[in-house]
Amino acid sequence: MKPVRAYTDGKFGQIHYATCGTGAPLVLCHQSPTNMCQFDKVVPLLAAQGFQVITADMPGYGMSDGPEQVPTMEEYSHIIPSVLDAVGVAKADVLGHHTGAILATDAAMQFPERIGRLVLNGPLPLTEEERAFFKAHLAAEKEWQPIEDGSHLVTQWAFRMAAQPGWTDLDAIHKHVVQGMAAGPNVWYAHDAVMAYDHGLAMQKLSLPCLIYSNTGDSIHHLAERAKEQNPGFDYLQIEGGTFDILDEQPENWVAPLVGWLRK
Repeated sequence: MKPVRAYTDGKFGQIHYATCGTGAPLVLCHQSPTNMCQFDKVVPLLAAQGFQVITADMPGYGMSDGPEQVPTMEEYSHIIPSVLDAVGVAKADVLGHHTGAILATDAAMQFPERIGRLVLNGPLPLTEEERAFFKAHLAAEKEWQPIEDGSHLVTQWAFRMAAQPGWTDLDAIHKHVVQGMAAGPNVWYAHDAVMAYDHGLAMQKLSLPCLIYSNTGDSIHHLAERAKEQNPGFDYLQIEGGTFDILDEQPENWVAPLVGWLRK
């Protein structure tokens, strides 16, 4: 079963999206600076389980048009109703991974009538000290530009390799580094929006059914555990091992608990 790709109009131009399968609609929001290719291995598995899986490239990533200046997360989250309208779906469950988890959270706050349940795979309830650390670390993205000897390619490769110890899937690293490079000089926009957003506070304002989902090898797994403690009314699931490329590394293991929760 292969996804069907299309375009629709969004806040910053054309949004590239895809659908696969029939059944209960489920929107998947990707991390940055990659795109919806992050879900390539899990989309057919979810479709086979009876879901209408909807994925989209965030503005400025993949094949979606990008903004001319850094958007807020509130602007990024407009992608959800735009794509649901294009598909003809009134309401859907939404899962977001890392950056996508922040986008999905804001969409649930702005457009509560469009979202049934929320899955936050890699939430980000940061302290101010942690926020300052991440902002300083991610500032490197703003300096990336082509260098004549090609050394910028090695720099960006090393940046991602260092971000996640314990990687197991070299093809996944390569895929997502290439997609980040393809985002061009504005590759840092989404991470800037993430750092400006208080995800911990936003999660405490949610009133819809919510699942915190994580894997123990994710570099920000400890933040999922913190989110669990701060939001005792949320459900919580974790799987063992993996990295932030868990969807490439362990697609079947990632899908099974998720489907169990969605069918509960």
